[in-house]
Amino acid sequence: MNDHAERRDAVRAAAPPLARHAHPEDLPRVAELAAEHAAYEQAAPPPGDLAARLHRLLFAAEAPRLRCLVAELPDGTLAGYATCAPELSTWDAAEYLHMDCLYLTAEARGHGLGALLMAAVRREARALGLTEIQWQTPTWNDGAIRFYDRLGATSKEKRRYSLPSGQE
Repeated sequence: MNDHAERRDAVRAAAPPLARHAHPEDLPRVAELAAEHAAYEQAAPPPGDLAARLHRLLFAAEAPRLRCLVAELPDGTLAGYATCAPELSTWDAAEYLHMDCLYLTAEARGHGLGALLMAAVRREARALGLTEIQWQTPTWNDGAIRFYDRLGATSKEKRRYSLPSGQE
């Protein structure tokens, strides 16, 4: 290994984990994490071309709506992600930031990475001029519920429905 690579590796090892915006080269790993997330939530797996679809949403549009933040460990490994997009509230007649996903690998939980990602999502909301973040989690996900409660978040009981639009 050359001196430059050794210095880079030493800096990475000394650096704390960070939350940052995803880059195009991160998307295959984000797609893997999304598949783990779907399995964890006992949902259908994402489509096989998820990385390409995410690329279109995140990087191909002039003004992309979707944001993707990743939790990067000092060695460069991506251990989690959060996605969010501005949405509208009719009752408030205002926009808010909807966090669609927040997921950490099992090994990454309990080490402060969730708080790191949530802080990044909050910064994203502020950068967009939005004053609130909303999200949902399964009622059985006690670990996530405890985490969100520790952050000071409030919850409302609701059910989430989905309905295919149908082909006409």
